[in-house]
This record gives sequence, C-alpha cells and structure tokens, in this order.
Amino acid sequence: MTRIGIIGAGRAGVGLAAALTEAGYEVLLHGRSPKEVPTKIEFSHGELPAWLTDVDVLVLAVRDDALEPLALELSQSGKLHAEQVVLHLSGVLDGGVLASLRSRGCRLGSMHPLQSLSDPETAAERLRGAAGAIEGDAEAVDRAEELANALGLKPLRISSDSKALYHAAAVFASNYIVVVSAAAHRLLERAGVSPEDARDALAPIIRGTVENIVRRGPEGALTGPIARGDIATIRKHLESLTSEETELYRALGHAALNLAQLSDDESKAVGRELGP
Repeated sequence: MTRIGIIGAGRAGVGLAAALTEAGYEVLLHGRSPKEVPTKIEFSHGELPAWLTDVDVLVLAVRDDALEPLALELSQSGKLHAEQVVLHLSGVLDGGVLASLRSRGCRLGSMHPLQSLSDPETAAERLRGAAGAIEGDAEAVDRAEELANALGLKPLRISSDSKALYHAAAVFASNYIVVVSAAAHRLLERAGVSPEDARDALAPIIRGTVENIVRRGPEGALTGPIARGDIATIRKHLESLTSEETELYRALGHAALNLAQLSDDESKAVGRELGP
C-alpha cells in the first residue's frame, strides 16, 4: 500500500489527509504545532517528522512562500531518497519550486484540487467529481494521477508553464464570483433591503445562474440588459451607482458584451453607453 506523508496541518492538509484516509491510504500528517484533527488521522508535530524516510509520497501542504524554504530544509536533512515522490498543492507554482530536492533524487510535481477544503469532515465528498491539476516529472505525475483517481478527482494534466493561467481561471471561477456577489448584496442593502433578506433574495438567482452555466456554458447562460441590448436600462443602472460601482459595472459590462449575441450596430451602441 502506498504510504503518504503530509507536511502542513492547515485546512488543505487536514482535508486531504482525511480524504486520503477515507480512500484507504495510510496517511501521516505533520504540523509545526499541536492541533486537533479528526481522530482517524495519525498526527505529529514539531520540526521535521520522524517518518520522512518511510513514506512513498510526500505532500507539502504549506503556503506558497513556504514551499521553497521547506524543500531546502528537507534536502539538507538528508532523509529523503530517490524512490520518493514529492508533491505540493499550490495552484500557481509548478514542481520546479521544489528543485533543491533533485539532489536527493526525488521526483517532483504538484497536484492542485480545483475545490475548497474548508472542512475536513466533508473533504472526501467535496473532492469527488472535482478537477485536479497535475504537473511535474513523469513519475510524479503518474503518482499524482493515481491519488487523484482514488479521491474521485478528474485529473487535468497541465504543463508547468500553464499553471498561472490555470490558477487565474480558478480565481475567476471562485473568488471573483464572491466579489460580484458582494457587490450585489451591497446594492440591495442600499435599496433598503436588510442583509438577511438580501442573502435570501439573491441565493436563488445565484444558484440558477451557476446551474445555467453548467448546463449551457457562459454564452448560453448570459441574460440581462446587455444580452438584450437594452440601452435605457443600462443608462439607469449607471446613473444609480457610485463611481467605484460604475467602474466595476462598466468593466464587467464590456466583458459581457463580448459574450452577447448582438448585431454589430447593437453591440457598438451598448459599448458607447458603457463608455471606456
């Protein structure tokens, strides 16, 4: 059985440890300081773990800026060997950030689940059906793909120089949806709706929009005044917004215009109303 060690006991590390344990792997989790983790996970803390030599795959579940120093520390410890695969979970960095471990003969790569792991108790369920970006040395990619399949992830083999594009896509799909949703909440509250009622009012349209995107793709899911070429409505919106809100509305409006299926004349008219 593949034995997996994970260094880093944040949400991603604990969540991944829980999911891999549920998938039948022997998992050893290590953090810098004591922490409560699910009882089924074998946990240690302190400096480098004692089990380093004994794992087949080592996963570094630490912050991006901690990866290179940790790899150097691991290399200098002399405890890793050539049969081992070392992966990190960064969405934007490739396996090259672990280059100091090449002197130990380790195979290097990365595996980034395209899913948030905020709760270790639900990590296994949330990972099933999600995508996971994989890149690195051939042996590391093969091992990462094995783990992904065991977790129910759909592996995406990404070239090392495409990681930044991949991660930017994840930011648009997750973080910026939150930002746009926050803007919608603020506007409703300014219209006199309580925060609680604003959340309740927006939840169905947000869910419906996401469902439409999944079913029909972005072009087919676009609705609203820009999709219709409704200049009068766009003008009323712009007149009601603050300067900061107007800037965001215009930027998103131009992006929506690129998806809208309007005639050339309609598209130009909407573009003029949105402004530069």
